[in-house]
Amino acid sequence: APDRLWVADITYVSTWSGWVYVAFVVDAYARRILGWRTGTSMSTELVLDALEQAIWTRQRTGADLGSVVAHSDRGSQY
Repeated sequence: APDRLWVADITYVSTWSGWVYVAFVVDAYARRILGWRTGTSMSTELVLDALEQAIWTRQRTGADLGSVVAHSDRGSQY
């Protein structure tokens, strides 16, 4: 069901201007990106902004987020 499991990750992309980091949160059921952020440095704020956007996205539709489990690979980025 929606809003039961969210999966988060961060990756980086090489561009002509340098590295760009992308953090995102996906609803595993809907396979929908709920929150994302890009930045030129890998920071805690980048990841938290993506998570906060995901929360805002679902709360504005009236979703109950009390049972959401958020999972990440807990790699070196997190």
